[in-house]
Amino acid sequence: MIKKIFYAFVVIIVFITACKQEKKVEEVKLEGFVFGTTYHITYLNDVDYQKSIDSLFYLVNKSLSTYMPTSDISKINKGDSTVVVDDMFLEVFQKSKRIYKETNGYFDPTVCDLVNAWGFGYKREKKDLDTLQVKELMKQVGLDKVTLKGRSIQKKFPESCLDFNSIAKGYGIDVVGRFLESKNVQNYLVEIGGEIRARGKNSRNKNWKVAIDDPNDDGTRSVSRFIELSNQSMASSGNYRKFRVGANGQKYVHTINPKTGFATESNLLSATVYGAVDCADVDAYATAFMAMGLDKAKEFLKNNSQIKATLLFVDNEGNIEEFTN
Repeated sequence: MIKKIFYAFVVIIVFITACKQEKKVEEVKLEGFVFGTTYHITYLNDVDYQKSIDSLFYLVNKSLSTYMPTSDISKINKGDSTVVVDDMFLEVFQKSKRIYKETNGYFDPTVCDLVNAWGFGYKREKKDLDTLQVKELMKQVGLDKVTLKGRSIQKKFPESCLDFNSIAKGYGIDVVGRFLESKNVQNYLVEIGGEIRARGKNSRNKNWKVAIDDPNDDGTRSVSRFIELSNQSMASSGNYRKFRVGANGQKYVHTINPKTGFATESNLLSATVYGAVDCADVDAYATAFMAMGLDKAKEFLKNNSQIKATLLFVDNEGNIEEFTN
């Protein structure tokens, strides 16, 4: 289920609509590489917060990156029971617990070992698992089997591991956004690897306008859908680019179904989720929808009106269709 850490599978391009403006607004643009992908930050202010933001990125990685051997989550996964988790870990863990319950377990960071075994995690094992192997690994899956006592992680199965890669990138965006707000920056857009948190307006006093990639599986990119964001977050997940073909010729996708343990493709190609919530939340929901499949995702959206989504799927005739709530 969990995406490869901090990589986006539906790339979102930020467009700023041009119009005449009498008074020029100071705009700062920062960009670089973090969490295994690129970032672009635009905000209306005259102060460069690059150093502060770099420090925040370091703290997020130090707490939550499974690709950093010395991070708190890596130590916990190795069985270190002495780790005292920080506020960042605590918030992400609690959010994950809530969304795990809301999605009936379709968002589950404990599929970590399965993600690794199928070849999409930090260990890159690339196994073609059989039913018995999957069944064995499924014994330790379930976020209800991992608890927090004070600031220490308690695991029912010592070999269980956690992977917050499908929520931590969104959370990193939230951390930067909150920092800017603490500096009284009310108009900004933070984008990391296609995930977005937008507040206020752009320099043209318009809503931030973003485009969703078409689900091309031939390596090309095109866009035909646009969404305007203001005081909202947005995240996408998809299987049409991130997959591998096993030795048996079977196609395995990066979204692991936490109910079955298998990496099988469904008719849902991508899920773009947005709403007036944290980016961490929509990041997790997008992943959960890909695991659920189209029908369950539509049912979830029907019962949770605080979020919106654009779901691209293949119909019975093989045509790409769109569902938007």
